[in-house]
Amino acid sequence: MKLPSIAIGFFLASHQASGFSTNLPLSLSTKQSTSSLNVFSVSGSTGTGEGWIDPSAPVNSAASLQKTLDESLKGSTFKKRISILGSTGSIGTQTLDIVDACPDNFVVDALSAGNNAKLMADQVMKYSPKVASLSTPEAAAELKSLLKERGCTDMPEIVHGAEGIVEAATVGSADTVVTGIVGAAGLLPTIEAIKLGKDIALANKETLISGGPVINPLVEKHGINMLPADSEHSAIFQCLQGVPPGGLRRVILTASGGAFRDFSKEELFKMCEEDPRAVQKKATTHPNWDMGAKITLDSATMMNKGLEVIEAHYLFGASYDDIDIVIHPQSIVHSMVETQDTSCIAQLGWADMRLPIVYSVSWPHRLKMPYKPLNLAEIGSLTFKAPDTEKYPCISLAYAAGKKGGTMTAVLNAANEAANEMFREDVGLGFLDIPKLIEGAMEAHKEDFKVDDVTLDDILSCDAWAREYVAENTKNVVNAPILST
Repeated sequence: MKLPSIAIGFFLASHQASGFSTNLPLSLSTKQSTSSLNVFSVSGSTGTGEGWIDPSAPVNSAASLQKTLDESLKGSTFKKRISILGSTGSIGTQTLDIVDACPDNFVVDALSAGNNAKLMADQVMKYSPKVASLSTPEAAAELKSLLKERGCTDMPEIVHGAEGIVEAATVGSADTVVTGIVGAAGLLPTIEAIKLGKDIALANKETLISGGPVINPLVEKHGINMLPADSEHSAIFQCLQGVPPGGLRRVILTASGGAFRDFSKEELFKMCEEDPRAVQKKATTHPNWDMGAKITLDSATMMNKGLEVIEAHYLFGASYDDIDIVIHPQSIVHSMVETQDTSCIAQLGWADMRLPIVYSVSWPHRLKMPYKPLNLAEIGSLTFKAPDTEKYPCISLAYAAGKKGGTMTAVLNAANEAANEMFREDVGLGFLDIPKLIEGAMEAHKEDFKVDDVTLDDILSCDAWAREYVAENTKNVVNAPILST
């Protein structure tokens, strides 16, 4: 199917024909994406619980409060055995920094990574995991050779490919899996780990964004803890500690604003037209956080925040109408919750990914860490403003996909992931072409959209289809208009 010459906003403006509404009440405009999950009766701003679902994180229930208390009273002398997926990336290396800081609390049982055999060899020599996985047979062979050269006396089982990631995620001795790999590749190993009763320190957004309809029932069935490891959802999770069932009214996600936060819509569009190279360079450099390339670009398009809205829905059960976004350039307030009495509880800290990661692997304990304490006087001021959804059309696309539910979020995620990669690979795709491709994929998916009884095969099939769609239709978006006029 070819992508017509579309304008961003067409997909959303034509919601009456397409079924994608962003402003009608959820009960009128869409079906629920989680019909298999129980609906709360009192949570949310309306007091009806409409659009709310059972959360995958241990919050908002009597059972989660009791679990938190029981774990807290065990004290901080615990020892966890962890598997790290994406050990050579940003999340993985920072997780290992935490292991270094708290050697009495953590043991590394498995590591998986891409093709960086040299860094993996360094990690194996230092942490002695039972399993080490790399992406390709060549990288695995290189790792084995490097370890032999270094005289490794405790050789791990060396595996590779998708099966290798699953093996690392399911190593028998580990009780917590840190999912630090980017994209839909984290979905299957996470599912297999959940089936074995392992807790998940979730740094991979796509697990819930694509797989939420499958993941949430599995979390409930196997009784595991889904613990957010990214800054915003960790902040919400921390704010919800002690909030009673039904006490949550609203979730407020903060966003740095990304690389173009100080540009007006007109300035950004003009720069995209006149100097696309400068746009490409700036879009892949984050002003506050040290993150991977994919997430940094998602921050520039603000799709990362749209994806986080969907993730927050599945993690905390909130209706999309009760999840808001606010731009906060200083990245000190990492997110907030509003309770039923309209009090707002916020979590603050420096822009350091180790803080949410350490809570995800130590929850509900508070470990003493050798980090710089927050100094509000040093910061001076904190500012907030509403996001410009015309400047950042990916936000509206994410809300529309989330409200539609079912397989639509998998299509949104895969189309974004494919377009993001093509932009970074410099194949001629412009910055403003990214939302055009995503919108086109969502529009085309109406023909095969599924909302009830969604399976893993459905999700994987839609993921593959959306990637193919982006690859086939890239050339059609280059000269498409940016906005409706």
